[in-house]
Amino acid sequence: MATDQNLIPQRSTHSMPLVFATGAAVGILGGMIGLGGAEFRLPLLISLFGFAALSAIIVNKAMSLVVVLVALPSRMAAVPASEVAAHWPVAVNLLTGSLLGAWAGASWAVRMRSSTLYKVLAALMVLMAAALVITHQATLGTLSLPLWAQVPSGIVVGFGIGVVAAIMGVAGGELLIPTIVLLFGQDIKTAGSLSLLVSLPTMLVAFARYSRDGSFAVLGTNLRFAMVMAGGSIAGAVLGGLMVGVLAEVVLIPALAVILLVSSIKLARHR
Repeated sequence: MATDQNLIPQRSTHSMPLVFATGAAVGILGGMIGLGGAEFRLPLLISLFGFAALSAIIVNKAMSLVVVLVALPSRMAAVPASEVAAHWPVAVNLLTGSLLGAWAGASWAVRMRSSTLYKVLAALMVLMAAALVITHQATLGTLSLPLWAQVPSGIVVGFGIGVVAAIMGVAGGELLIPTIVLLFGQDIKTAGSLSLLVSLPTMLVAFARYSRDGSFAVLGTNLRFAMVMAGGSIAGAVLGGLMVGVLAEVVLIPALAVILLVSSIKLARHR
């Protein structure tokens, strides 16, 4: 069961221009590397806007859901739906695990003590930093596993990604894209579209689980806050997409990884 701190609906009193600008800044960072940026938004919800860990996760999850819903149609325009549909077994394989993982992750999050949840979030921020560097700085090949090993591996990895996405309130593209490339041998462009198809139902399951907890009231209390920041994130993501190449990835990716690592240290020390 959630701790008392997380059961109290928190209302942000920050100005909406600041909220929008923060969302836009996160969106720009995410857009420049082809992600939603929710992993950068989470520590800001805690450190800048003062949300408790579980409240921040729920608000972050709601905003991630909005961003993915907006991104999906534009992604389908870039990669034809028929092309993505041809790889439906990949999405189904990962979803088999990620849906279970999302429910389990959300269930664990609402039962954790706040002090434990901050430490778990700190560890997951380190994981995200590592995934960011590996995905963008390394050349991803393929494991070329036989089908009998590929299917259970997809379920297990999908479960882990579902857990991480639920606990952090993110879409999980940072982990899904390299998984789809490595495990199923898809190109990075197709992997990006497939990751959205896996992310959306996975987030809905986690969202449904959080809605059964008393801490979910924080979303109703801060609905305007969430929508304004989500709007900023979407606008920033579009701008960030236009800014691709302004900073070389050899500079941008390590800098973003450092931001995640610094955030993880702050979360681990949070009281």
